[in-house]
Amino acid sequence: MSFAVSADAYGRFMGRFSEPLAAHLADAADVRPGHRAADVGCGPGALTAELVARLGEDAVVAVDPSPPFVAATRARFPGVQVVEGVAEALPFADDTVDRALAQLVVHFMSDPVRGIAEMARVTRPGGVVAACVWDHAGGGSPLTTFWDAVHDLDPDAPGEATLAGAREGHLVELFEEAGLRDVQGSRLAVDVAFASADAWWEPFTLGVGPAGAYVARLDADARDALRRRCAELLPEPPFDLTAAAWCAVGVV
Repeated sequence: MSFAVSADAYGRFMGRFSEPLAAHLADAADVRPGHRAADVGCGPGALTAELVARLGEDAVVAVDPSPPFVAATRARFPGVQVVEGVAEALPFADDTVDRALAQLVVHFMSDPVRGIAEMARVTRPGGVVAACVWDHAGGGSPLTTFWDAVHDLDPDAPGEATLAGAREGHLVELFEEAGLRDVQGSRLAVDVAFASADAWWEPFTLGVGPAGAYVARLDADARDALRRRCAELLPEPPFDLTAAAWCAVGVV
């Protein structure tokens, strides 16, 4: 998989879903004025934007391992401390934030429990850690149609259903294993409108994440066959898609 892509490519691929999702995650974490918050795995800044709108730039810090994403988020929010780093070794001191959030990140951590524990470490006692992961295993993900089409044509393709946190209850289990208290799980959902199947398909050709990496490996004929199969599975245009994510919130 690859996230060594431009911020624009990621935004076109996932931003249409992650931007509205950010408000739901911030609500789940009860992010309110007066808090200081960390965006862990900020990408090009979908959740950062929501945190800044609620708290102001000087009350938000962000981290991501992708240099293009770090640069893009710094450019969008010059008052936010945005640093390059990984969740498993956050470059922040203990007890520095009231809320630590990770949107669509836990399933890509090399060690999810350690990454969540690091989020707890940088959060003050009594503060809140929150994360969400698309419902890949339950068929509620924005990528469900894509992977269904892939498996129709290539049954042995891996998909994303087995990633950490992608099945019901697993994110809660990871939070509890990381030592968080009073962990609560929920399901967050967003609706996104599409004018056509081509508008839905085009971002999959940008090389973003496991889905983009899969498309990039295909030859022209196989790619066209996949595009056609996706169009057959999608509703008649224009159409709305509902995307759901599993969420966990715990207390430090």
